[in-house]
Amino acid sequence: MALTKSIAEIISEDTSGLLGIHPKWTRVRLGDVASVLNGFPFESAFFSTDSGVPLIRIRDVSEGTTRTFYRGEFDEQFLVQRGELLIGMDGDFNAARWRSEPALLNQRVCKLTPVERWYNSSLLELALPGYLSAINAATSSITVKHLSSRSIEDIELPLPPRNEQDRIVEKLEELLSDLDAGVAELKAAQRKLAQYRQSLLKAAVEGTLTADWRAARARSGEPQETGADLLQRILTERRARWEAKQLAKYAEQGKTPPKGWQAKYPEPMPPETTDLPTLPDGWLWTSVEQLAELVSGHTPKDASQYAESAGEIHWFKVGDMNVEGNEEELATASVRFSRKAAADLGLKVVPSGTIVFPKRGGAIATNKKRRLGIPGAYDLNMMGLVTTPSAANWLWSWFKSIDLASLSDGSNVPQINNPDIAPLCVPLPPTEEQEAILARLDVALNACDEQVKAVQLGLLQAAAQRKNILKAAFTGQLAPQDPNDEPASALLERIRAERAATGQTSNRKRGRKAREQG
Repeated sequence: MALTKSIAEIISEDTSGLLGIHPKWTRVRLGDVASVLNGFPFESAFFSTDSGVPLIRIRDVSEGTTRTFYRGEFDEQFLVQRGELLIGMDGDFNAARWRSEPALLNQRVCKLTPVERWYNSSLLELALPGYLSAINAATSSITVKHLSSRSIEDIELPLPPRNEQDRIVEKLEELLSDLDAGVAELKAAQRKLAQYRQSLLKAAVEGTLTADWRAARARSGEPQETGADLLQRILTERRARWEAKQLAKYAEQGKTPPKGWQAKYPEPMPPETTDLPTLPDGWLWTSVEQLAELVSGHTPKDASQYAESAGEIHWFKVGDMNVEGNEEELATASVRFSRKAAADLGLKVVPSGTIVFPKRGGAIATNKKRRLGIPGAYDLNMMGLVTTPSAANWLWSWFKSIDLASLSDGSNVPQINNPDIAPLCVPLPPTEEQEAILARLDVALNACDEQVKAVQLGLLQAAAQRKNILKAAFTGQLAPQDPNDEPASALLERIRAERAATGQTSNRKRGRKAREQG
């Protein structure tokens, strides 16, 4: 969606302190000191996961590496070299240096190449995030936010004297190097904790977490409900709920149920168990479709006109998946509707406990997913699992253990759909063992979460320190002023004169085949 304010308004309203400048400096349009090359819409039919030329997609900008390759013809101007500066133009508008081998620049990613005699490349890299964050906040959106190359060109960068730019960068590199090293250690610990967490979930859904529990039960000889018994009970309850709903519809319409109406029941498909590993005694392979109803999101036309700040129906979008805190719940959404508005818009309101996750966009790659803590609905880029009560907690634990990214297709925008989720095989233990597993899992995950919180606190403190350092840098408080430097105003006039002499009106590069994305 469109940027709702001018860059000048965004700067004037800034409260972060990252968009300020020293009184002796001036400002310069990014497009006047750097070229902007938009990525090319490469054909997804030529995408590959194992051969070809590496291809940079939006999700790869922050990671600095890619798992996608392109096997078709291409124009070499779209090859990005290691160290070049990129911006992702959808979602969070991330900027980063490319850290891997040469790769192709795909659509909705752009490359910035500053003119070094006018603007220090490292200073541009350090200044950009503050401006992109402010632009993101001022960009309206119903689904995924979009950034245009024109908005990037119009960013009014701080322009210190050219020699002072180098001094600022030198001081920043000195101060930020130790800070970045500490952040790297914290992120490494964060990754190890995430791996440990996944190993706990894997042990839970494979039965190794309760191997001793099963052995003790076997020795006791006490009878218990098996996974097969539980599944039969779930399927019976599910059919009964469907029949009750159908009868209620007939009654509401004043109709008598037609002969054979029960035969229309959509029987959930069982899993394909060929080549699946053997499960512990008493367990059974089931499918997601047997344990949950899959519900796709919907984005009605002009939905924003119906939004109410106090509406009781929360309408979740992909951006709402990135909330901090308890992963069990999404307590709030950025858009809400009244129940009447939700009904008028044709939204399908799902109950509390529904597993909600993105089916389209970069969030799939990072495996973002949450369990809805309240009744709500969601947009077309989202999907939900309305779980059977008898297995709700178990299915949630299993779902957290899988990798959604592996289910995505190879298109330019990662995507998964109902047919990708419905047939997935879910191991189902007896009810009593489920309870034992979940109890042990809670204890282990809570201990892990405490460590995660400590790491997150360290990262927040480092981010605050980094912000203070950058604020000092961009307001001229970090590096000394030198009266012998060419004044910023003179540098700006020289930039304008050189551009006028060469007849430049824009530094946006299109190429013979590139499409304008702004």
